[in-house]
Amino acid sequence: MTLTTAKWTIDEYHQMVAAGILDNRRVELLKGEIVEMSPEGEPHAYFSSEAGEYLIKLLGELAMVRLDKPITLPNASEPEPDIAIVQRLGREYLAHHPYPENIFWLIEYANSSLEKDLEIKSKIYAEVKIAEYWVVNLKKRQLVVFRQPQDGEYAAKSTLIDGTIYPIAFPDIAISVSAIVSN
Repeated sequence: MTLTTAKWTIDEYHQMVAAGILDNRRVELLKGEIVEMSPEGEPHAYFSSEAGEYLIKLLGELAMVRLDKPITLPNASEPEPDIAIVQRLGREYLAHHPYPENIFWLIEYANSSLEKDLEIKSKIYAEVKIAEYWVVNLKKRQLVVFRQPQDGEYAAKSTLIDGTIYPIAFPDIAISVSAIVSN
């Protein structure tokens, strides 16, 4: 017997959310599938919150830093990255979540979700040409940086434990790796 998984569109997903079907569930839409999100442990919550505050101060008016909010992607995905650095579009976000063209870069904090974030989400983000994606490996206190989306994957991947990184969108802004991974 062959099993076929039902795929959902973003509109159908929004209808389920509006109807309350997904209330009290931590889920996100990935490639048309509703996927449970891993519980957020204390280190995850602490480091992502601290990094969010750091980036808000550092970037100022250059970008909006959204914490744990959805983004809408054309590949039937509506993930909720821990941190999304996006264009400041003000009230436009009342009509839609940020689209790929509004996103400067994304950051995920991963402990139990490490494989999903490194493998599945990196491909989803590369497929829609998000220029930069960072994954913080909480177990090893490492920053994994993905850049150069090509053919549904990132061509460049590097791992940092300290030093400074300059995001593609803001090459003059120096970001302390330790402020992101082990603040």
